[in-house]
Amino acid sequence: MVAPRVVFAGTPEFAAVALRCIVAARFDVPLVLTQPDRPAGRGLKLQASPVKQRARQEGIAVSQPRSLKLDGKFAEDAAAARTALEAARPDVIVVAAYGLLLPAWMLSLPRLGCLNIHASLLPRWRGAAPIQRAIEAGDAQTGITIMQMDAGLDTGDTMLIASLPIADEETTASLQDKLASLGGRLIVEALEAAVCGGLAPRRQPEDGVTYAHKVDKAEARIDWQQSAAQIERRLRAFDPQPGCHFEFEGEPVKVWRARPVSGFGGQPGACRIDNHDFVVACGDGVALELLELQRPGGRRQPVAAFLAARRS
Repeated sequence: MVAPRVVFAGTPEFAAVALRCIVAARFDVPLVLTQPDRPAGRGLKLQASPVKQRARQEGIAVSQPRSLKLDGKFAEDAAAARTALEAARPDVIVVAAYGLLLPAWMLSLPRLGCLNIHASLLPRWRGAAPIQRAIEAGDAQTGITIMQMDAGLDTGDTMLIASLPIADEETTASLQDKLASLGGRLIVEALEAAVCGGLAPRRQPEDGVTYAHKVDKAEARIDWQQSAAQIERRLRAFDPQPGCHFEFEGEPVKVWRARPVSGFGGQPGACRIDNHDFVVACGDGVALELLELQRPGGRRQPVAAFLAARRS
């Protein structure tokens, strides 16, 4: 049986890993959709997304519409994307962290529908930030769900699910790498099964639904009234973006690593500082020993180096 023609839609490195796996498995990928180039770095030069960079390496045509709404502000972009999609004649569209909602016309275009690589064990953590919210909540495990997309927010039937544990010191950066690898393997398995009609859709259960709301920058400010465990999980959940910070000596300082410690019972936010240690009291009577900090415009550094620079 002929392998399906796959159009791929995605933007970050998480999605680029899946695209690489699909191409390596020798599926025909005539077109890739990704977000428009964005300013990045200190020079704010336009930078192609990781998916666009991967597509270029593979010699795949790229479309970068600002919107897919045919009646929206960027209707001309949507119309051009639709023309490109129809010309590509996809049997299936694979979506991974694309960043745009797929309209009804796109969902119904391929004969095998649209498959989404979602970084959680659905129906837990539907939405935009499943990796961050799983770490923040202290979940023991997460995984990848290959889902048939519908008009809802991650509500479609599940096709394949695989889980993995969340380590005690896991950050979003480290967990995302693991999930990207798992997602790449699972989507290839799903596409191979689709060739012979071997995918068995299952409705998501109504129990256990949670939503992974997009991370707001306001959440990045550390609230020392929270428990030490809550704050420490958020530090890891918001690493690498947006990072957590607190006000120290008149400037916002980012905290990248910390660990709960006992023996310091000050009011929440009170600090104990010596030549090598920086401890802050939290709301549950347990404190956090700060281990890695970053000043504005500086680099991450161990707390001892941070304190030494403060004294100089």
